[in-house]
Amino acid sequence: MEKDFIPVELYDYELPKELIAKYPIEPRDHSRLMVLNKATKEIKHDYFYNLPEYLQEGDLLVLNNTKVIPARLLGTKPTGGKVEVLLNRKLEGQNLWEALVGGKKIKPGLEITIAPDLKAVIKRQVEGPLFEVELFAPDGRVMDKIFQYGKIPIPPYLEREEEEIDRKRYQTIFAQREGSVAAPTASLHFTERVFEKLRQKGVQIAYITLHVGLGTFKPIKVKNILQHKVDPEYVEVPQEVVEKIKETKERKRRVIAVGTTVTRALETVGLKGLKPFKGFTDLYIKPGHKFMVVDAMITNFHLPRSSLLVLVATFAGREFILKAYREAIEKGYRFYSYGDAMLIL
Repeated sequence: MEKDFIPVELYDYELPKELIAKYPIEPRDHSRLMVLNKATKEIKHDYFYNLPEYLQEGDLLVLNNTKVIPARLLGTKPTGGKVEVLLNRKLEGQNLWEALVGGKKIKPGLEITIAPDLKAVIKRQVEGPLFEVELFAPDGRVMDKIFQYGKIPIPPYLEREEEEIDRKRYQTIFAQREGSVAAPTASLHFTERVFEKLRQKGVQIAYITLHVGLGTFKPIKVKNILQHKVDPEYVEVPQEVVEKIKETKERKRRVIAVGTTVTRALETVGLKGLKPFKGFTDLYIKPGHKFMVVDAMITNFHLPRSSLLVLVATFAGREFILKAYREAIEKGYRFYSYGDAMLIL
């Protein structure tokens, strides 16, 4: 195979529709956990509440503390026509967002009423249905209004509307920093009980922020996966996390990324010489990437032909990952955002 052409078909698999998890499992940490060993190519089956048994004293577990906002805003035009504003990412500036706007005759200057005390004004077209939108609230408390009127943008493949359960469960228990339109799903399995066991074992815990955009659901549309582009997402990796990473490496312990978002954030700082970072990353982890920071990874089961599947396959080996996926399908694992987890050691 040529190094400059990798066909997208190599990252495809058939998933029976009934294995797409439509609702989360109760309690959170009762998801199944598939444990992959990269060195021995061994696959084990367990439950997430036993995660601490696979980690060691001195390991560093890094999580994403982003908070999902109810980014689907339904509104009307002055003519009465219906419009959906789906916030994608916050831009520099007070209440400026990049958003997908669905409706007829959307153009700059258009004012959309979401509620008596929340309006959206189209500033400019970025491309296609993507626009820059400014949000206004008379009292200035725009984020409060988004939480009041917005709907959680649950993934399209769930094929259902947002329900009460999603407000709580499409959010990690440690979510803090508002700005994501999709959850860092590998973190949805964590409970206070699991954290307590990890602390007792002497596992270090650190938090970074990566605000997940809608691009996370974007399938690879090009024939050659190397030509795919990943949408930029906002990242913050603070100084104290960088210090913890360096100490962990010096002690010959492992840095364990919880999710593809954390993996991309940590590898971004790795490429910048392991320095603190605040800004946007469009890092696309694909064959040829040399992992500098991440030693192990917790992740969910991803969509076929997605950049996330390419990322985990780059980390663990494509054939090994696809073998693991086949085994997961045989054993009835639950897939995607509300599905089961995988630990790659």
